[in-house]
Amino acid sequence: MFGPVTIPYGVKLLFNTVKLKPGVTYDDVELALAEMCNVVKETYGGDKGGFVAGQVFRFSGFVSEEGSIHAPQGADHDLVIVTYWRSFEQHERSHADSVFKARFSALAAMCTDTREFGYDMLWQGAPERAHTGAGAVTA
Repeated sequence: MFGPVTIPYGVKLLFNTVKLKPGVTYDDVELALAEMCNVVKETYGGDKGGFVAGQVFRFSGFVSEEGSIHAPQGADHDLVIVTYWRSFEQHERSHADSVFKARFSALAAMCTDTREFGYDMLWQGAPERAHTGAGAVTA
């Protein structure tokens, strides 16, 4: 449930921003979110529907001054749900299914807004060598 994920090159990324209603916390939505994610994983995973992997993040409040062009202001959402699919079509079929809709509606009842954006992967990578210290590379 909390293990590492492997993201194959060429998958589609779906980035869902979630804005909770005033007064609603992560603790309030945790069960609904977990049930929805489990349905996606178990019902649409792999050959059953194209789901590859997913992750859920809560906005920490951190905004990078170094990685932001304009003055940092914060986020317009509380959570993000990041999922990886073999195709946008498989994603849309799964989310049109009544099994998913029932779980999503439980989460949506506690939100003022959710938006899901699809992205094509252009690059991915990881360090190829061990680094020791600033600028030093070892083989």
